[in-house]
Amino acid sequence: MIIPGGSSPENLRLDPHILKFVTEADASGKPIAAICHGPQILASADLLKGRTITAYPPLQDDMVNAGAAFRDEEVIVDRNFITSRTPKDEPAFVRELLKAL
Repeated sequence: MIIPGGSSPENLRLDPHILKFVTEADASGKPIAAICHGPQILASADLLKGRTITAYPPLQDDMVNAGAAFRDEEVIVDRNFITSRTPKDEPAFVRELLKAL
């Protein structure tokens, strides 16, 4: 699963069907890649406790408040989660996603 960035995660995180879909994908161990604002959906699905991630840097407090350890790095892989900060990190993001697939 790839969760894009931009403004869409802010709206998608309010949809219970999206949260259920992401939660079920995580429970089955499927790769979940989220970039930029994408980790907002993981936070709303209550999936960040005990996980290490990155995201668009201004979201750091939100990610920490959701239980994540936040690192400002181009890509973080934590079990089945692959996260990146911004479009400039896409080469590393795609590299790690391809490894997971």
